[in-house]
Amino acid sequence: MRNDNRRKMIKSVLIAGLMVLVAGTVAYAAGGGEEHHPIDWKDFGYRMLNFAILAGFLWWLSAKKVKEFFAGRRNDIKESLNQAQAAKEDAERKYKEYVSKLEKATEEIDGIAELIKVQGMAEKEKMIEEAQKAAVKIEEDTKARMEQEFSTARNQLRAEAAQLSIQLAEELLKRNITIQDHEKMVKEYMDKVVIKH
Repeated sequence: MRNDNRRKMIKSVLIAGLMVLVAGTVAYAAGGGEEHHPIDWKDFGYRMLNFAILAGFLWWLSAKKVKEFFAGRRNDIKESLNQAQAAKEDAERKYKEYVSKLEKATEEIDGIAELIKVQGMAEKEKMIEEAQKAAVKIEEDTKARMEQEFSTARNQLRAEAAQLSIQLAEELLKRNITIQDHEKMVKEYMDKVVIKH
């Protein structure tokens, strides 16, 4: 590969030299119009030799730098391509990783939604059951309070009826019993008490 590069470089220098030689020949042959000078091939040959030596010397001085530049440039391009390829592979890997994570998250969200739905239904059933139990308890408590209120009302009515009966009896006794009846009752009571003791 190194020899191929060298051959290409030598070929390029020779082609450039040939072009300069042809251009010089044409320019020299054109002449100045009316005056016609014969071509001095010896002078022309020295000039071409000087040019070839100068071109060779310049090539010798700059060849290493030119090679380093192109080799370095080729290495830079190769390194850039490698970095780009690595970045692409990394991006593809991250993309696949994120797609996988997204799919897992979607599955988890679906699972959580289903779990929430199931728990919600269970909670609903539980709340309905608790509400039914509370309704039964409230009904039982209401019945117990009503019975208690009825019992209290009955007792109050009995007490009031007894009170009214006593008042009526007193009034009847006051109206129907005379002083003689009263004395007679006291005497009978005293007789009973004295006889017992």
